[in-house]
Amino acid sequence: MAEATRTPVRTGGAYGPGPASGPAPGRAPGRLGDSWRTYRMVAGMWIRSTMTYRASFLITLFTNFCVTFFDFVVILLMFGQVKGLGGFTFAEVALLYGTAGTAFGIADLTMGSLQRMGARVRDGSLDTFLMRPAPLLAQLAGDKFALKRFGRVAQGLIVLIWSLCLLDVAWTPLKVLLLPVAVVSGAVIFGAVMVVGASVLFWMQDAAEVTNSFTYGGNTLLQYPPTIFAQDLVRGVVYVVPLAFVNWLPALYVLDRPAPAGVPDWAAFASPLVAAACCVVAGVAWRAGVRAYRSTGS
Repeated sequence: MAEATRTPVRTGGAYGPGPASGPAPGRAPGRLGDSWRTYRMVAGMWIRSTMTYRASFLITLFTNFCVTFFDFVVILLMFGQVKGLGGFTFAEVALLYGTAGTAFGIADLTMGSLQRMGARVRDGSLDTFLMRPAPLLAQLAGDKFALKRFGRVAQGLIVLIWSLCLLDVAWTPLKVLLLPVAVVSGAVIFGAVMVVGASVLFWMQDAAEVTNSFTYGGNTLLQYPPTIFAQDLVRGVVYVVPLAFVNWLPALYVLDRPAPAGVPDWAAFASPLVAAACCVVAGVAWRAGVRAYRSTGS
């Protein structure tokens, strides 16, 4: 009787080598709507928990806003001593800062919880998510949703609006449309980079700082004009890790400035296509990471 009632053990998929006899728990094929519902449910639970202590939330939100604002204070102090940076005026640098900060803030708000992936793989808590009949990525992205990160989004938006008030630009309908499209596409690009970084943590659990160099480091890089960096670095963020499509290339078009050497002018409008390509790469990397996961055995 003991043999007849024993729970079968999986020998494939996410729990061990060998062919899988079906979709692993938490990896059942689902549509985009299933992922969105899962994410909304998990994130909503954490938001309700956060809003239980509203005074504490407002304090942490204001603190987060102030901490991120210090990055812009550095630029303010810099322009207190110089009139330009790499041929860019203060208003133009503020535009770069605002677009990059807003795009990264949205990605950090929605996908920032993936930074915990390495710890989850090490301590085995990832197994709990795999056992739930819901899309794994949506669960992990929504888990411990930190609404306080909205402070970074708000700070980036304020600087962006301020820069638009200061700029003397010959606005056209195409330029007006390009800016919000670039910000949204930039958020998707940053989010895809976060997913790729989380996928790497399936193999290298202690490499979180390496992946942060492409997200937080990339955000800092994009806040400054491309003219102050070496051409090899500029080519790297155009052709290797396409962070230049977050704001550099669209902003250069808005400011009527030439694109970096070797980059065609039409690249300023390619941000949505690059964002879609990044999502495909992120999806492939994530599936490979989940399939390589072997659990902790505990």
